[in-house]
Amino acid sequence: MCCICKEKNATVHLTQIAGEKMQKVDLCEECAKTKGVNDQTGFSLADLLLGLGASQELEQSVGGLDAKCPQCGFTQADFKKSGRLGCSECYVTFAEGLGGLLKSMHKGTKHVGKVPENLRTKRDITELLSALQKKLNKAIESENFESAAQLRDEIKQVNAQFAAATA
Repeated sequence: MCCICKEKNATVHLTQIAGEKMQKVDLCEECAKTKGVNDQTGFSLADLLLGLGASQELEQSVGGLDAKCPQCGFTQADFKKSGRLGCSECYVTFAEGLGGLLKSMHKGTKHVGKVPENLRTKRDITELLSALQKKLNKAIESENFESAAQLRDEIKQVNAQFAAATA
């Protein structure tokens, strides 16, 4: 069955492999034509999944297919064909139109990555200790010794918790 209209038998079968992920789209002849699958200028599987309007919206916001990345020379047409950007500067060059597109494709527009739980805990504690140490240094510089003593005690407490957590 066609993934778009869900009425006719699929005669066009597309597969995109990105890394270890494989995505398949099955289309009937009519839906394939309306989505531009037989278009010689190329199409992107992301366009099919998001709807053809996604790349057209991007083209209008960035200045059309002529917009080029100053660093790598990647164009809007290259992005439309491959579904990928050429370099990190492309995100800046095409930023205006990418926001909505990325939000519809992913959970958000900021990459946060995945961190193992124990590493995340250590990182959080290290950041907390760093922030407390900066506050302590400012308190000492401003001769606010009461606050400095409280911060010193808090740093000792966090260090004790950190030692207990890593033991």
